Amino acid sequence: MPELPEVETVVRDLRPLLVGRTVEAMWAGEQKLRRPWKVMWPRKLVGTRVSEINRRGKWIIISLTSKARGRPPAGFLLVHLGMTGQFTVMPSADPIKDHTHFLFFLDNRTNLQYRDPRRFGSVEWFPPNTDVEKHLGEKLGPEPFGLPAQPFRDAVRASKRTLKAILLDQSVVAGVGNIYADESLHRAKLHPETRGADLTDAGCDRLRKAIEVVLTRAIDGRGSTIRDYVGGSGLRGGFQNEFAVYGRGGEGCPTCGAEVQVLRVAGRSSHFCPACQPR
Repeated sequence: MPELPEVETVVRDLRPLLVGRTVEAMWAGEQKLRRPWKVMWPRKLVGTRVSEINRRGKWIIISLTSKARGRPPAGFLLVHLGMTGQFTVMPSADPIKDHTHFLFFLDNRTNLQYRDPRRFGSVEWFPPNTDVEKHLGEKLGPEPFGLPAQPFRDAVRASKRTLKAILLDQSVVAGVGNIYADESLHRAKLHPETRGADLTDAGCDRLRKAIEVVLTRAIDGRGSTIRDYVGGSGLRGGFQNEFAVYGRGGEGCPTCGAEVQVLRVAGRSSHFCPACQPR
């Protein structure tokens, strides 16, 4: 599943390609995605102009304004890439790929395309001033950049769950998933089965800093392409070439050379170095 670095890369790629563009027409496929698309929504979208594109956790928010004088808000699109979603801008002359579920025809002869082979993602329209997080049915925690030390310590140490489970909980830190949880725990030298309540202040601080460093480096590398992920311009990610442990079970740890091991933790495969991350 695309995580924060991949979604942030899509947003950064799309921003110069979409902001200021007008949606002249759109097409929606018939196959169902994670959340339903309503037949009246195209009437809300056609003729609107893209004003902003932002990210919250693993979600993309595209703000729209009308073309009327003063350009009042016209709502927004909320997009989740699921496991295999691709959200790209392509020339309108390019052939439409299979598994494409949405096409937004723009005023400069380009198309914004949503493609999703496994159909776990979603695209939805909402009126202005909608409470996004209330709609999602989940409390999104703070973004992982510039986190203050004490609130993070309190959140981690208040839980008896494993560190891996805590990092996957979007209410603790928004945007971290399986890949970057493993990479962050390795950088912080913490075993994925360590309980949050057992972590020291120093351990919490190492983990907080490791999350920010790993995510920042992953964004700089345009995210990680494991299978289907591409950025908003169609380019693949490159951070998968820098993984220390994720997907490297049986290989040597780049830090110490010990064999990377794999455990099932919090229902997910967790990759770690037993020497760098002692239990």
